[in-house]
Amino acid sequence: MSTSGMAEKEEEQNRESKNAEETVAVTVQNGQLSFMGYDCDRIPDHLAKSYGAVTRTLDLSFNRISTLDGLENFPNLEELILDNNEVDDSINIPQMTKLHTISLNKNRISDLESLLEQINKNCPSLTFLSLLGNVACPNQLSSLDKDDDDYRRYRMYVLYRVPRLKFLDSSPVKEAERAEAKRQGAFLSVVRPADTEDDNPDMESPTASQYTPLSTSLREGGGKGGVLGVSKYVYYGRHSEGNRFIKNNDL
Repeated sequence: MSTSGMAEKEEEQNRESKNAEETVAVTVQNGQLSFMGYDCDRIPDHLAKSYGAVTRTLDLSFNRISTLDGLENFPNLEELILDNNEVDDSINIPQMTKLHTISLNKNRISDLESLLEQINKNCPSLTFLSLLGNVACPNQLSSLDKDDDDYRRYRMYVLYRVPRLKFLDSSPVKEAERAEAKRQGAFLSVVRPADTEDDNPDMESPTASQYTPLSTSLREGGGKGGVLGVSKYVYYGRHSEGNRFIKNNDL
């Protein structure tokens, strides 16, 4: 077959593939667009082209989506459902001023801090968030070694970072929770260790040397002897250990 003939055949195959994709059954009703279980790894372009302007609820559950590229073409979107996909920490949420609901159950998100930063920056109207089944949400859906205390600390931290939430995961936010999150949520962040260069193990990590539990006076004292300090314990609510490692001379 000649080169031109091969090019024509390839173009025809691409055209047939595109037509097949665009004829996949799409359910759209009252601004709700459902495109579930089609094994796609990104938001199909034809969805935004045909329905982007009128879609208020977008359900893309049970696919293999790992990127939100194209979501910016849904300017009126209010609800985004991405349960059972492959969204990970590379997620990039575009500016979505009308979005009030994000459901990301059973994905691959582990970096809670980064996700909450994006939500606060790009989703100012968000009041409903669900992360069940992700590593970032520590309960028995993500790991059998997590317990209720782990989940409670996570919940307090999320509410501290995004206080406007009205619903988190499987339950509504109570005013008592909101008040407790305001008091102690800042102490419940999980600090992830910085990556180190494997090919240079002797190099000291700048991040590692920057943080120390010792106060400034003890770090710069230069003495060779040990230091005996008395810790002050402050508890807010049950199981809270947020201020446990504050020493008297740090106060």
